[in-house]
Amino acid sequence: MNLLVEIFLVFFKIGLFSFGGGYAMMPLFEKEIINGLHWISYSDFIDIVAIAQTTPGPFAVNSATFIGNKLAGFWGSVVATLGVTLPSFIIMSIIFLTINKFRDSNAIKVSIRGIRPVVLALVLAAVVTIGKGAIIDYKSIIIAIVAFILVRVKKLNPILLMAVGFLVGIVIYR
Repeated sequence: MNLLVEIFLVFFKIGLFSFGGGYAMMPLFEKEIINGLHWISYSDFIDIVAIAQTTPGPFAVNSATFIGNKLAGFWGSVVATLGVTLPSFIIMSIIFLTINKFRDSNAIKVSIRGIRPVVLALVLAAVVTIGKGAIIDYKSIIIAIVAFILVRVKKLNPILLMAVGFLVGIVIYR
């Protein structure tokens, strides 16, 4: 039971201090779960990121569920998922109850301007984290560049791109 409480608290902390979505959480995942507690390896984390991207639902929730399951089975996935989502639920509930009162607050507007660049930095840190594990050879560099062009320039559907990446991986790395 002690491990379940620890899983919940770690994921609650990650959920509480992560602004900007799942990718902004990645540096916290890396700091807390890989480097701090050594619950999973860096390689396992990259695999979990790949799986979380290909399954329906928010990235952070999927990642927490997979990591919790790896650590403590079904109940580990339940407490990790609750831990990572509960802070957002609480914060959004408070915002919902008070939004009309503070909607035009200059302090809120300027604080959001300060948070936006921090979120960008966290997302860029996530790119570096994923890149260190995903770019393993010249083939993966080419795949990444082509995928970037297809999604950014050609506006290829990301779901189709993931399916193509799956097939390309089978062909190239078989």
